Amino acid sequence: MTVPTIALNSGYDIPQLGYGVFKVDAAETERRVLEAFEAGYRHIDTAAIYGNEEGVGRAIAASGLPRDELFITTKLWNDRQAGDEPKKAIDESLGKLGVDFVDLYLVHWPTPQRGTFVHAWQQLVSFREQGLARSIGVSNFLIPHLEAIGRASDVVPAVNQIELHPAYQQRELTDWCLERGITIEAWGPLGQGKYPLLEEPVIVAAAAAHGKTAAQLVLRWHIQQGRIVFPKSTNPARIRENIDIFDFELTAEEMAEISALELPDGAGRVSSHPLEVN
Repeated sequence: MTVPTIALNSGYDIPQLGYGVFKVDAAETERRVLEAFEAGYRHIDTAAIYGNEEGVGRAIAASGLPRDELFITTKLWNDRQAGDEPKKAIDESLGKLGVDFVDLYLVHWPTPQRGTFVHAWQQLVSFREQGLARSIGVSNFLIPHLEAIGRASDVVPAVNQIELHPAYQQRELTDWCLERGITIEAWGPLGQGKYPLLEEPVIVAAAAAHGKTAAQLVLRWHIQQGRIVFPKSTNPARIRENIDIFDFELTAEEMAEISALELPDGAGRVSSHPLEVN
């Protein structure tokens, strides 16, 4: 299985679909990541706060895959943004992952009440210069946060990883990022199962028409809009199913029908608001 790549503004390519290990138990992370590798995934998305970087590292070592075939992402947690904590944090993550560098390192949340995200971003810039992270970006940043780091640094984030699914599409933020060369990564691409997305008639009908599952339809909707997705599953069959989305294409009408499922005024958000996570 060959997954398409997207060129980041850093000069590196990122596989458009990866395997996310959010809420994957540390004890089973190695096994699940190895199953993902066997299914064809080469892009793994983890974070320090997930508590499973070591499992990802064991899977990397056990896989025997060349490092240059893998794309590994991890993230700087909120209470490590100040002072020299970012350097300590990335060193810890590299040690747990068993790698000399990560392909992408993100500031996990802007944590506005702490007032440290600009400093954290400046530290990430230095990590890129030191070769500890090939590309750097942010997660859950809103336009004012992105403007703030833009005033402090001329380095533009390679990605902004945000909650994005049919009910909640963050179009103003997405458009703002794309205009500035910031690629969008969609976390929770299936709405984290917190609303009956996969039972929507337009999705069920399109899935039947293409001989695919409803989940595959939604992931394909993301892919055709140029977003990066990394669905999480601990079911081996589902892990294989989620990567099997590159042999069909949604019509313009089907794309529009899924996009029309967005709820007004941000009502479709299923997780925390970036202004409330500190």
